[in-house]
Amino acid sequence: MRVLLLLALLVAEASAFVTGGTSFVGTSIASTCPAPGYVSSRANISMMRHRKKMPKLGKPADQRKALLRALTTEVIRHGRIKTTLVRAKAVRKHVDHIIELGKRGDLHARRQALGWVYDKQLVHALFEAAPDRYGDRNGGYTRVLRTVARQGDNAKMAIIELV
Repeated sequence: MRVLLLLALLVAEASAFVTGGTSFVGTSIASTCPAPGYVSSRANISMMRHRKKMPKLGKPADQRKALLRALTTEVIRHGRIKTTLVRAKAVRKHVDHIIELGKRGDLHARRQALGWVYDKQLVHALFEAAPDRYGDRNGGYTRVLRTVARQGDNAKMAIIELV
């Protein structure tokens, strides 16, 4: 095998001195096939997700954002919803942030909330009620309660509710 590679190298160097036309015809030595039975360990390298704690929820970024916005809107509207445990933990951060904006109550906070929550009247109602209801709390506006697993696919279910 080494002899063949050496011959290919010599032929490639000799063809470099040919006058006219291209100086190199053929394939490079590096692109030749490896020995039979050789398995490359670099074939399936995946990057590590250090410090990327947000769950991807099995969706592309735009669908994930739409799902989190919809769940946030429904938690604020109904006060309690039933969803999967991973989704409940993911939406908890957003619900707490919207309630913090409601406690702040200024125009910029209202516009930020309107940019995330789908229902305009719901945002106005939240901004009226949040300072009274959550004025003495410094975070922790939601509670995630685990429930029984879903019947069809045995997914872990949870109830997320406003405190």
